[in-house]
Amino acid sequence: MLDANLTSLAARYTEAWCSQDPARVADCYAENGSLSVNDAPPANGRAAIAEIARGFMRDFPDMIVRMDKISQERDGAFFHWTLIGRNTGPGGTGNEVRISGYERWQLTADGLISESQGHFDAAEYDRQLNKPSHK
Repeated sequence: MLDANLTSLAARYTEAWCSQDPARVADCYAENGSLSVNDAPPANGRAAIAEIARGFMRDFPDMIVRMDKISQERDGAFFHWTLIGRNTGPGGTGNEVRISGYERWQLTADGLISESQGHFDAAEYDRQLNKPSHK
């Protein structure tokens, strides 16, 4: 059975990504928390994490993030998600993207994310983002 605090954090995190408010995403992290995506160098601290969120929110103004599953394993909590949105931000392709992935979280004693390692299929994301439109 999942810890109620983990379930609450996952719900708050999901809502934050859908809010178009990058600070809400960053608030789910510890002050010195980190977020890395697909083995890229981590964004360290809430301001840097908010910038990552801001980029996605800018590129996908209608972005919806769905929580597919949350689980607690020996090596951390796993937050599985699906992002759906149309790339209509500045310079966007106008294409809809639907991509799933997961984040492995390490949590602080007070229930915030201290480290998140995110993973998704970058080649599939690029394919959807840049596919030719049928006009």
